[in-house]
Amino acid sequence: MRVSVIGGGTVDEATAARARSVGRLLGERGHVVVCGGLGGVMEAACAGASEAGGETVGILPTADRRDANEYVDVAIATGMGHARNAMVVMNGDAVVAVDGGVGTLSELGFAGVFDRPTAGLGTHDALGVEPVDTPEAAVEYVEAAVD
Repeated sequence: MRVSVIGGGTVDEATAARARSVGRLLGERGHVVVCGGLGGVMEAACAGASEAGGETVGILPTADRRDANEYVDVAIATGMGHARNAMVVMNGDAVVAVDGGVGTLSELGFAGVFDRPTAGLGTHDALGVEPVDTPEAAVEYVEAAVD
């Protein structure tokens, strides 16, 4: 399964640790992490997935694949800016949101449009988002929702 992990591009250490745990759990369970390819939650989730031997895909807002964080295995340059948020969500079978600002809120909107099961870990209280308290609960929710 592909899981889109979304969240803030700049985060504190605690949020990065939660995102890294989400990525690690997804990688351990054989899922592909799809993200926006930059820093913050995106980089932390990719780092966790990489540590677990998982695959990562970064759908970048820029036109240069070299802008991807070091843990992205497959970088997709779009040159679309925030409009790439739709592609990040569309390319996952489910979504895990960790923290985040207005960019994450737009991705949560696309998750609803594309009918993607979505777990929210300390993120916006939005329609269709299942609030969870731990990275484990987030991964378990999306796995159960897609099966």
